Amino acid sequence: MPIAHRASILHFIADPDTVALDQAYEYYPDGIMVIDDGKIKSIGLAEDLLPSLGTDVDLTEHGNALIIPGFVDTHIHYPQTEVIAAYGEQLLEWLEKYTFPCEAKFHDEDYARDIAERFLDELLRAGTTTALVFGTVHKESVEAFFKACEKRNLRMVAGKVMMDRNAPDDLIDTAQSSYDDSKALIEKWHNRGRLRYAVTPRFSPTSTEQQLQKAGQLMQEYPGVYMHTHMSENVDEVKWVKELFPERANYLDTYDHAGLLGRRSVLAHCIHLTDEEWQRMEETQTGIAFCPTSNLFLGSGLFQLNRAVKHNLNVGMGTDVGGGSSFSILQTLNEAYKVLQLRGEQLSPFKGFYLATLGGAKTLDMSDVIGNFSVGKEADFLVLDKSCTPLMDFRMSKCTDLFEELFVFSMLGDDRAIKQTWSAGELVHQRD
Repeated sequence: MPIAHRASILHFIADPDTVALDQAYEYYPDGIMVIDDGKIKSIGLAEDLLPSLGTDVDLTEHGNALIIPGFVDTHIHYPQTEVIAAYGEQLLEWLEKYTFPCEAKFHDEDYARDIAERFLDELLRAGTTTALVFGTVHKESVEAFFKACEKRNLRMVAGKVMMDRNAPDDLIDTAQSSYDDSKALIEKWHNRGRLRYAVTPRFSPTSTEQQLQKAGQLMQEYPGVYMHTHMSENVDEVKWVKELFPERANYLDTYDHAGLLGRRSVLAHCIHLTDEEWQRMEETQTGIAFCPTSNLFLGSGLFQLNRAVKHNLNVGMGTDVGGGSSFSILQTLNEAYKVLQLRGEQLSPFKGFYLATLGGAKTLDMSDVIGNFSVGKEADFLVLDKSCTPLMDFRMSKCTDLFEELFVFSMLGDDRAIKQTWSAGELVHQRD
């Protein structure tokens, strides 16, 4: 049976940096969105659609609320849920002290399943309906995650970490075993329901040349899968890569040489890129996950969004939990604004919400199914509460236009602003 939602409705149809602002989004101050069989059936002004709604349509009115597409998180680690907000290290030390000991537990699928459920609860509480997700080196970690996602009918991408050196013995696989395990997971889970698979070398320092080549082989054998990894997050990391791969032109070349760049490849961070790397990213249409919260938390550096725009790169927002200290994309936009302020750049709230929705969907090559409210797309959306806290309610009462409202959401918002989260037309989170 069709259902309809009435509130203010906003979605983006283009990047605000590439078209006139009034052509980048559609906004209905009093709008209605009709959903049938989990997909968008129609959207428009309430005065236009109300007369045509049949008696069989269940209409829900959301007072003082804004409906937007579900958030897309383009880089996050579900096994690191339990070490979020761990004190006091930069990237390489943080991996050794917190991440690796935590990830060693995920050989136990029951343990992994418990963390996966907690992780998904937090994602949906924060309004994230799609994410590109790291597992651990254990095949069981991905099995548990995909089973939890399938049960909730979520649109998710994940993969088993490939890591055959420079890590503890209980987190090491081999080039061949990582290929075999990844292949089995791809054949079982990729394009099963709303799930997709990402070939996932952790980063070049923890993979031998042989393992990176095996990852590239998977990309050739299964051209629809994703590639998800880290790059140029930390200055010491970049130096380490030069020592480990003296024969490569730069960090990016360690992936490029293995055939790992392309339209469905997403590199997290990309803070310390050379001119040659920026150019090659553009040539290969490789996407970037902008992770400001973790970049600040780990003292890694400041991302150059303007440079990415100049090179026509797809960029999405990433929380990078657990290096990132919040599951909330709203909080992540807060930190993104500050990062760009420090760089002498500005992040308009329109650009921010674009990156968090349609921009993320484009980065994941999913804009054909999610990211906005075009008719026929999957109905993943949020109901944002303009009066979720006394301060938010007061501040919103002083806003004079949509620009201000979006900026207030991105500065003051967190999971309390997410009144409801819907996935494929079904309610998957209701704020208490």
